[in-house]
Amino acid sequence: MRLYEEQIRIPLPAQSDRFLSHIAAHLRENLPADAMALRFAATRTCKDHIDCEVGVLKGLAHDHPARSRSIMDFRLRTHENCERFTTVLVVPTGIDADIGGHAGDAGPVARLIAAASDRLITHPNVVNGADINEMPENTLYVEGSMLTRLMMGTAGLAPIRANRLLPLIQEHPEAFIWHTLINAVSAAYGSGGFSCLPAVPLPIDLVMTPLISPTSGRATGSIEGFDTLCELIENRLGTFEAVAISSVVDVPEDVQGAYFMGNQGINPFGGIEALLTHAITLLYDVPAAHAPMYDTFEIMKSDEGIYEPRKAAEGSSFACIHSIIKGLSRSPRILTGAAAQVGKGVVSAEEVSCLIIPDGCLGLPTLAALHQGIHVIAVRENRNLMRNDLAPLFAGTGRYHRVENYWEAAGLIMALKAGIAPETTRRDTNGELAAIAEGLSRLDRGALALTPSLKVVK
Repeated sequence: MRLYEEQIRIPLPAQSDRFLSHIAAHLRENLPADAMALRFAATRTCKDHIDCEVGVLKGLAHDHPARSRSIMDFRLRTHENCERFTTVLVVPTGIDADIGGHAGDAGPVARLIAAASDRLITHPNVVNGADINEMPENTLYVEGSMLTRLMMGTAGLAPIRANRLLPLIQEHPEAFIWHTLINAVSAAYGSGGFSCLPAVPLPIDLVMTPLISPTSGRATGSIEGFDTLCELIENRLGTFEAVAISSVVDVPEDVQGAYFMGNQGINPFGGIEALLTHAITLLYDVPAAHAPMYDTFEIMKSDEGIYEPRKAAEGSSFACIHSIIKGLSRSPRILTGAAAQVGKGVVSAEEVSCLIIPDGCLGLPTLAALHQGIHVIAVRENRNLMRNDLAPLFAGTGRYHRVENYWEAAGLIMALKAGIAPETTRRDTNGELAAIAEGLSRLDRGALALTPSLKVVK
């Protein structure tokens, strides 16, 4: 089996309320017959078409149970449950986002948004920074494909107390690196109290080759040897509830140096990691996360100097796996079918109050929010590579809000949570309110002119 990405151009649909079915039809038409879609990103919206990049799994057996479902499956939610205000915070992996495009540097944003919400749902790219993960207690840590299925209404989340983790650690020819990873897993168990099973050696057959999309500039890649990883998982099904993987991502040393020490450049690791974990979660309905392993001891011990703060977590860690162990240990159970919609404590699409995205990002969570009637908050300050104008898509819905920064997003959440029309808490500067006031004043003067004059009685 092989994981990679396809580039597809899709004509704009005539009606925005049929966007999902329109895209689904074009994916069926354009993808190879034996390819299963894993990820979807609209990278640029033009006058009459959308440029899309689709992560796919090729070579999956036709009788595999996962073949019966698609990332495009959709269930319209019946209502919004207002008992809690639940925010979904997404920073898509591999789009060079100013905030959240590097090493867990959207973690402070997650803490802010969690404080403004009753519950936060987010994904590993937001809070994982090598060995650092400081997500708040009211956060559900959900793999990206599962987050999408939640928004699409086809799967639910069951919060848990703890997961048993299956650590899959790639065998490394340099003993120091191998020992560092095994010790990191043992430390998470012995000092952190996380339920980690004994580490399972992952053969070097898994080859992860990152690439940069020539059209959008997104980080992506291809993965060979996925069959070996699947075999290890399938042989242990029922003994674990989440999968933590550490393996080498084949990034050239000069590319790594240029990224970590430069002020510009896209994180070369995240896109291909997301492709891998999407595949695992979709196939087995278990949470999964990946931590990159050092290629060589020379790179591991090298001193690159002082990193900029957004990337510094990578420069202060050796194993880089503790963040995913901590996140996966509390990642909610995945529910499908009827169980995804009923039962006390089940988090379904009905629970979602709003979605926060970097401005211009158009993926399945955003499209699901459009169809589900969920508020979308787009943050301008979080600049990225995606080029989509979402305003026309949400025209007339009253549920699309562009804000300058995450401070403003937090305030908007508070307004929505209180049932306040956000615009009533502001006074604009473009003269609209003055024009309204002048209009009312004219009506008032007209009414006075029609009122009979009264004599003043002394």
